[in-house]
Amino acid sequence: MSLSNQLKNQHLLWRAGFGPAVEQLDDLDKFSPQKFYKALQKASSKKPGYIQAADNYLQGLMMGAQDVGRQQREEMSADQRKELQRRSRESIRNLNLYWLKEMVNTDAQLREKMSFFWHGHFACRNLNIFFQQGLLDVIRQNSLGNFRDMLHQVSKTAAMLNFLNNNQNRKDHPNENFAREVMELFTMGRGNYSEHDVKEAARAFTGWGANPKGEFIFRKFQHDSGSKTVLGKTGNYDGDEVLDILLEQKQTAKYISQKIYKFFVNDQPDAEKTEWLADRFYKNDYDISKLMEDIFNSDWFYDEKNIGSKIKSPIELLVGVQRMLPMKLENEDALLLIQRILGQMLFYPPNVAGWPGGKTWIDSSTLMMRMRLPQLINDKDEMNVQPKTDDDQMMGRKDDETKTKMGRAGRPINAEIDWGKYLQYYQKIPKEELVNDISGILLQTKKAVSADVISQYADARSKENFIKTATIQIMSTPEYQLC
Repeated sequence: MSLSNQLKNQHLLWRAGFGPAVEQLDDLDKFSPQKFYKALQKASSKKPGYIQAADNYLQGLMMGAQDVGRQQREEMSADQRKELQRRSRESIRNLNLYWLKEMVNTDAQLREKMSFFWHGHFACRNLNIFFQQGLLDVIRQNSLGNFRDMLHQVSKTAAMLNFLNNNQNRKDHPNENFAREVMELFTMGRGNYSEHDVKEAARAFTGWGANPKGEFIFRKFQHDSGSKTVLGKTGNYDGDEVLDILLEQKQTAKYISQKIYKFFVNDQPDAEKTEWLADRFYKNDYDISKLMEDIFNSDWFYDEKNIGSKIKSPIELLVGVQRMLPMKLENEDALLLIQRILGQMLFYPPNVAGWPGGKTWIDSSTLMMRMRLPQLINDKDEMNVQPKTDDDQMMGRKDDETKTKMGRAGRPINAEIDWGKYLQYYQKIPKEELVNDISGILLQTKKAVSADVISQYADARSKENFIKTATIQIMSTPEYQLC
């Protein structure tokens, strides 16, 4: 069956971005997916600006973060240290919301979606706001660039070096954590290297660390300069040379290509397609932009089996609703609480492997919350749902502290939705066709939502009320959870 341009373009915009924006509705059926993708590439070609979320107090402290800063920390009272930690947590909260807004509002959808993917691939938890900002900037700068460059740069960020304990990796006392995760999660995947390779690679990364300002430093006298053998190659390797050895392995291209296929195309990888992508990715020296072109410009990307086949992640769900229904939120902290309830908080991955995705997004409690979310946004209902006490996401914070900083239950979201452009788009549609047309825009599944059921719960007192309430009802269906 031939698929419409509208459906293909919606598929593209959900996978190469965070879903169609209301401003794009008139264009969905006008242009080919290839033209849409070129527009996405062009909009994402500019380098992103640095997201600064740390407050002036923290920035001032960072300016003197070495000699003076060390002396200041030694002289700090318990209350001052507590205040420093409070401000850093608050800044990470701000960083979360700043980036979420960028995902909603930017035209550079492809760049931010790719950055979101790499944020999960290079998963890192760190309560130092400057370290988190630095890692995010490296990812956003390189998200459509070269994987080789990004791997080298991420591996030298203070966030990753501290998270994976490489500051404790010293000659004669190697710490293997960083080397192991670089092989298992960032490049080749489990089962494609030996324990001996990990031990030898760890020696190559000895001396790699970062100072309090977040700058990479190489501690020469802590580095093991002896001969090492990694994946059959022998030499007096340092960390950069080991990363290049990992990149020389075709398995790295295979591992990354398969992971990207599962994230952007289908949870069930196609062996023939991923092999073809990996071969081209490797021959193009890890050019990410060319890899994504190969995916989004292919005919098979638009196969019916790939459309509506993925469960939206919590971030995709939250951002997608806001792109279609622009809104101002009085209670922005509610976005943090929702992330935590649904199981995906930016900057708080469950572990170094990131979020597993797929069907793990859905259980009995999260599905009910997902389906209730549009109603909570549109109404004045209080957020009376408490998140689970999950130390993977809490990172040792007390629950009452999190209720304050990460969004408090018992308060309404208080969203002011700007319905103008959305209502304008549907004014030309006859009322009896509205449910099907709205479903065609909002849903990516073949299964039709019953027009009778939607109409039964929609407000039919006016066409405008009907459009608004039917939209909220359709966004509250299980089918809307798919893209």
